[in-house]
Amino acid sequence: MTIPTTRTRVLISGASIAGPALAYWLDRYGFETTIVERAPELRTGGQNVDVRGAGREVVRRMGLEDDVRAATTGEVGTRFVGPTGGTVAEFPAGTSDSGGATAELEILRGDLARLLVGRTRGDGRGHGTTYRFGDRITGIREDDEVGGGVGAAGPAADAATGGDPTTTAASTPVGTAPPGSGSRGVVVSFEYAPDERFDLVVAADGIGSSTRRLVFGDEPTIRSLGLETSYATIPRTAADDDWWRWYNAAGGRSITLRPDAHGTIRAAMSFVTDRTRERGRAERRTVAEQRARLHEIFDDAGWEARRVLDGFDHADDLYFESIGQVRAPRWSSGRVVLLGDAAYCASPVSGMGTSLSLAGAYVLAGELASHRHHRDAFAGYERLMRPYVEQAQQLPPGVPRVANPTSRAGVALFHAGVRLASTRVAGRLGARFSTPPADALELPDYAHLEP
Repeated sequence: MTIPTTRTRVLISGASIAGPALAYWLDRYGFETTIVERAPELRTGGQNVDVRGAGREVVRRMGLEDDVRAATTGEVGTRFVGPTGGTVAEFPAGTSDSGGATAELEILRGDLARLLVGRTRGDGRGHGTTYRFGDRITGIREDDEVGGGVGAAGPAADAATGGDPTTTAASTPVGTAPPGSGSRGVVVSFEYAPDERFDLVVAADGIGSSTRRLVFGDEPTIRSLGLETSYATIPRTAADDDWWRWYNAAGGRSITLRPDAHGTIRAAMSFVTDRTRERGRAERRTVAEQRARLHEIFDDAGWEARRVLDGFDHADDLYFESIGQVRAPRWSSGRVVLLGDAAYCASPVSGMGTSLSLAGAYVLAGELASHRHHRDAFAGYERLMRPYVEQAQQLPPGVPRVANPTSRAGVALFHAGVRLASTRVAGRLGARFSTPPADALELPDYAHLEP
């Protein structure tokens, strides 16, 4: 007798990098995936992100490496400059999977998101992921379980869990609920859509995740790094080149200009803040208030400050954040699990955010496909990923403040340091300073779990 099965329904909050990457792998394993995103449409803006190490290997296994390479920004390296634009030191782009302050695969966050969504968007006939833009999760209520697990079962399930030998890979395909599991799922409330039941919920909606807050409250903490950064796209001029140009001014201020693949420049202004007080203040400011604040701080900074301020005044994509790291003692609660920046943001200064999101999505999907019960899958995901995350969050001593000196003497000392690090004599020291631990995870092979 053939026992009917149903596909495991997974709701993912967030359509940036981690969410669509997870949906891609879950789709391959036979799960039914839905992504809800509060933005009215896919956000294609954002700054440069690195695809390194384990993250690059995930992209390779997705068959996306050539597409990512074709969409790279063309950035040739990192150049530190002085007040007149003269070169202080420069570091060419890496030529390996992980090397260099500028990765070999450097792409805009929005371009990578577009590629991932394009690979996962449903065809209206039950294949692929359903995307719901312009909505968000406002409530999560988990029904009491009666009996067994969530229903992601695969060939590795018996070995991983010591489960019921009568329910095999042959009788329970990957991504389906095991017969008789008796699980009831999660009832999710939305701002606009009616309540709906899912088997699992994944919070992949960023460092300030509202979904995380609904389930975990204040348990996860955001560790401030004492730096605030504003980003926007500004016009490119004939004087611009394809280097990532980095300028420091006294007062803990820095300005960076980076090329993109769209004929514009991605600019950022950063300044040192009070670690204990500034995050809440930044979150409460309006865009107009932020523009006024940037003028107050950067008007006398020199170099391209006036040009960038003028560009920010007219930009329609200006956003700003207090740089921090998410520290969560656990990444799951019942049927809800955290992914990407919502779980373990390492901060933009780590150079590891995208790789962590891609690797985490790959591992979480593989563990769900490998286990009968979501609790075992979540435990495997955390066991494999947490050491990688902890290493990524371990920034070099003094970062980011060491790269944003507060005094003129400090700027001079920093310039002397990067100048030395760029020489052949100190090349190894420079590589160690600028290369994140992107290769610190050996990715499992889950290919045998695909239907």
